[in-house]
Amino acid sequence: MTPLLFTDGYKVDHRRQYPNETTLVYSNWTPRKSRIKNIDKVVFFGLQYFIKKYLIQEFQENFFNKPKEEVCRKYSRRINNYLGENRVGIKHIEELHDLGYIPMVIKALPEGASVPIRVPMFTMYNTLPQFFWLTNYFETLVSTTVWLTCNSATIAKQYRKILDQYAKETSSNVEFVDWQGHDFSMRGMAGLEASVMSSAGHLLSFTGTDTIPTIDFLEEYYNANSDSELVGGSVAATEHSVMSMGTNIGEQETFKRLINQIYPEGVVSIVSDTWDLWKVLTEYLPNLKEEVLARNGKVVVRPDSGNPVDIICGNPDARTTAEKKGVIELLWDTFGGTINEKGYKELNDHIGAIYGDSITLERASQICERLKEKGFASTNVVLGIGSFTYQYNTRDTFGFAMKATYGEVAGKGREIYKDPITDDGTKKSAKGLMKVVIENGAYALIDQVSWVEECKGELKEVYRNGILLIDDTLSEIRKRVRS
Repeated sequence: MTPLLFTDGYKVDHRRQYPNETTLVYSNWTPRKSRIKNIDKVVFFGLQYFIKKYLIQEFQENFFNKPKEEVCRKYSRRINNYLGENRVGIKHIEELHDLGYIPMVIKALPEGASVPIRVPMFTMYNTLPQFFWLTNYFETLVSTTVWLTCNSATIAKQYRKILDQYAKETSSNVEFVDWQGHDFSMRGMAGLEASVMSSAGHLLSFTGTDTIPTIDFLEEYYNANSDSELVGGSVAATEHSVMSMGTNIGEQETFKRLINQIYPEGVVSIVSDTWDLWKVLTEYLPNLKEEVLARNGKVVVRPDSGNPVDIICGNPDARTTAEKKGVIELLWDTFGGTINEKGYKELNDHIGAIYGDSITLERASQICERLKEKGFASTNVVLGIGSFTYQYNTRDTFGFAMKATYGEVAGKGREIYKDPITDDGTKKSAKGLMKVVIENGAYALIDQVSWVEECKGELKEVYRNGILLIDDTLSEIRKRVRS
């Protein structure tokens, strides 16, 4: 399929709807509203992927490198079948094919930067007058590609803030936070591309992921190198089918076989609630205490159902002593550990826990706070962050939109905007050309500027006429996210 069909149906004939003698359309990509409590800045991430994957790779392979007759025939067939015989035309498609590149300028803030609501992350405009129609033709493809990466990078950063805060207060191993948020979301995302893009956003703040293709994604589009840097990683782990095959009568033997024979060293995560989590914690693991402590590595217990806060930290209102204590205290009872300089208990480094079901930002905070109240370091547990966190969001989570604010008709500039009287202010746009500056340590928008002023400020050219001008690395973007 020609990438010129990667758009909403109503876009294909907007070229004829603009005023006669239109020569330029200038648009911006901006988060307009936050629907997540306590988030007023959004992490910018994903544009470099969009440029490399679509503006360069897809158009080169499936448009410019194809015979013009073939491209135009397929385009005409689809549009005519879709809209009926019409006057959309094909000449503008032929002209673009003859040109051999996408005649656009994209100016952007650095990827990884935290951008306040209502401040544009990037702007786009055409460089040749006859291709004014291209700017907003790309709105759909830009939107469907970039909002998810920004969303997931932003939410992951919030997890990182929570886990960093509690690690600084309670733990002797704050570096462990790199692994404390682990991406479990792949199976619940809306397709492979969505899962990979989302996990890439996650890996700006953490190093743990079970989404293997993300590592290739970051190597291809963000200059990562898994041979020389830690892009993303995980550990050996079981699932319920593995434990069930051992039968509920022989579950302790399954644990023993995994610990002693299959994984005699290193980290192994064992799902522990196939039948009775509390029996695992109060019978099986105490029976295997010497084997666990003798290993050169860590055995990680993985509960996977129930209320994660109560399971990990204990439920004071529960019926049994085990349930009242919770996973971390029960592991402490069996394996012990140390009390660090901050006065908090840290489990023996041969044993640990991970919880990966229904974790949210609120529950992450509650788990860390409850552990702190009980005298335990927050880093005693790893949190598996799944599609409940990363998939239950949309473009509207941060109100993303690409809108035109300036155009030129017959050689004269026009400041354009929208401000629906029926709206609550979310959709009110800026006007004219834009400049982004730094005020009091944060990005701020100045609109209605001249072309001279538009060329200044923090928005830098990252793409012009088929060429990527800034090619960031994963390590550079991680530094910005964590600064």
